[in-house]
Amino acid sequence: MAVADVQEYTHLTTEEVEQLGRELDAIRAEIEESRGAADAAYINRLIKVQRTLAAAGRVALFASAHAKKAEKPGWAAGTAMLGLAKILENMEIGHNVMHGQWDWMNDPEIHSSNWEWDTAQPAEQWKHSHNYIHHQFTNVLGHDNDIGYGVLRMAREQRWHPYYLGQPVYNALLASLFQWGVALHDLDLERIRKGEKDPKEMKRQLRQIARKGRNQILKDYVVYPALSGRSWKSTIAANMTANLARNLWSYLIIFCGHFPDGAVHFTEEELEDETRAEWYLRQMLGSANFEGGRTLHIVSGSLGYQIEHHLFPDLPSNRYPEIAVRVRALCEKYDIPYTTGPLHRQYGQVLRTIMKLSLPNHLTSSDDPAPPERADTADEPSRERRRKSDAERQPRRTELGAWTRSQQERRHA
Repeated sequence: MAVADVQEYTHLTTEEVEQLGRELDAIRAEIEESRGAADAAYINRLIKVQRTLAAAGRVALFASAHAKKAEKPGWAAGTAMLGLAKILENMEIGHNVMHGQWDWMNDPEIHSSNWEWDTAQPAEQWKHSHNYIHHQFTNVLGHDNDIGYGVLRMAREQRWHPYYLGQPVYNALLASLFQWGVALHDLDLERIRKGEKDPKEMKRQLRQIARKGRNQILKDYVVYPALSGRSWKSTIAANMTANLARNLWSYLIIFCGHFPDGAVHFTEEELEDETRAEWYLRQMLGSANFEGGRTLHIVSGSLGYQIEHHLFPDLPSNRYPEIAVRVRALCEKYDIPYTTGPLHRQYGQVLRTIMKLSLPNHLTSSDDPAPPERADTADEPSRERRRKSDAERQPRRTELGAWTRSQQERRHA
């Protein structure tokens, strides 16, 4: 069941919650003050590696078309390098740059206001739906559109409809076409369906998505194949495979950070008079980590440290491992759950939830115990929670990454 009061859920006193907030603020301050050359070298080196992989992948694909004996191994190697380059650009570079993690460097090339990533969703729309909405209202029903992405039922409090019987199929399609699902995310299809979306804003966003999507299609399926000459078919196949790999990986990592057992949902009552410390606590309860080596975390955009990312989304991702040690110690100190586990187990729990919630609540049981404040209402029927507009959502945090409509888009609107 969704939590309406995180303080009551965790059995912490008001002073304990505020003390937790002060200790997390101290971690933030220490990391901010210690940012320097080593952090800048990390992101610059990673960008260089990513671009080298992309170029090497293109060279390998071109060479494979002219080497009969090595054609298949060359194509496989080129496609693998290209797929890895797309994953790195999307996850550890683009996602984190647009959170403002590297804005302190004052490098215009690696700045959240300038970065446009290699995926179908325009950066401006992603920063609105992700930085502004998701990170401020993480897992709050009716506010956080990332709960199911408008396609899946991911909480028992969401009203069941026969549509959800097809949820396993929708999930597979969403995973395979993830960049296009994300591209449409900021449109808020639910509000469009209910006639609550501003038509002018919807048209502006659709034009923006069309331009970005057109450019992505031209780049991957027209320009690069044309440059390949007679091997254009194998280039299209390689680009499709690399994009599919990036889509599936991005989907897997994001879902494992938000929907395993232990990642709690909240009712909008929790937002009433929410303090900074309570916001911290909600992020800790609403996120989940997964375990693995450093390489796995880098190709995952450091989102194996999803708890730390939600606490400090604008701190450099290469610092999350050291932050995680301190956050976990705080969880033990205050007896707060720290949800983590192997990647395969986290996704297994996600997949089980997707399957179970495709059915009405009375046919399945909850995998999480009811929180204390709702123990006497466990049988309460789910209700419709209307998606809120920006005007109904109150801005809360300033360190989540900027979101502004560009001057160019304002002129086009």
